[in-house]
Amino acid sequence: MCDEFTALADEAALAKRGLSRRQFAAIGAVAVGTIAAYPVHAQVVAGEGEASLTEGVVNIKTKDGTMDAFFVHPAEGKHKAVIMWPDIAGLRDAYMEMARSLAKEGYSVLAVNHYYRSAKAPIMNSISEFFAAGGREKLTPMIQKITNPKIVEDAKAIVAWLDQQPSVDTTKKIGTEGYCMTGSYAVRTAAAVPDRVGAACSFHGGQLVTQAADSPHKLLKDSNAVFLFAIAQNDDAQAPTDKIELRHAAEQGNRAARVEVFHADHGWCTIDSASYHKVEAERARQYSLWHYGRKL
Repeated sequence: MCDEFTALADEAALAKRGLSRRQFAAIGAVAVGTIAAYPVHAQVVAGEGEASLTEGVVNIKTKDGTMDAFFVHPAEGKHKAVIMWPDIAGLRDAYMEMARSLAKEGYSVLAVNHYYRSAKAPIMNSISEFFAAGGREKLTPMIQKITNPKIVEDAKAIVAWLDQQPSVDTTKKIGTEGYCMTGSYAVRTAAAVPDRVGAACSFHGGQLVTQAADSPHKLLKDSNAVFLFAIAQNDDAQAPTDKIELRHAAEQGNRAARVEVFHADHGWCTIDSASYHKVEAERARQYSLWHYGRKL
């Protein structure tokens, strides 16, 4: 997960590009835009050879209040749904753009604000803000409000909401994916709603293997999903036995799982990350699309 080790790796990645974190954050803000600029509901003009998308900010009732989320899907028809849990910096422009990209593949994608108990999105405008002065302190109390039982409650509410949407094909299973801190959320979602979730993907996920009784790797057996664990090379260097434990848990639980260390550092799949690696990010996405296409 994002920690001092990750921060140092990010600084090194930026230094190779001749950028400071502040310069990188400014570039990202200009390139992606601002979440507040998007209307609540909009039709996205399709590019050549692309399907038109419909997108908007939606509200989902949970036991603890109202979760705001970004929902984007092809403008016509019913489609398999995918729940996208953003990284530690939360729902922001980068994940909205990533959700659009996945929707263009023919999915109804819900990118959620897992910090809704504290504030509406965006909490931060880029991952760089988390590493900036005061960033970690800002998020810590928000993170503390998200317990494992509450993740399960949220997952059930999200799935129930998706099953009410006209753009979602309820005859198909749902996919879920998480990044960094929320890689474990994707696993918990699969275990929380095993009859509906058919595939779960963790991209550079943290805290997947712990000593806790409800450690994510111990929940694989409680699901009916196939799994993708895309592991960052520097995360693997820090915890080299995690991949072994994940493979063993999948085998013990009779669950299909692809566990692979990628040639990129923590955060490589997130487009506003200093460690974003386009080639390896696309390779990880293709693996997830294989799972979604065949198992949902």
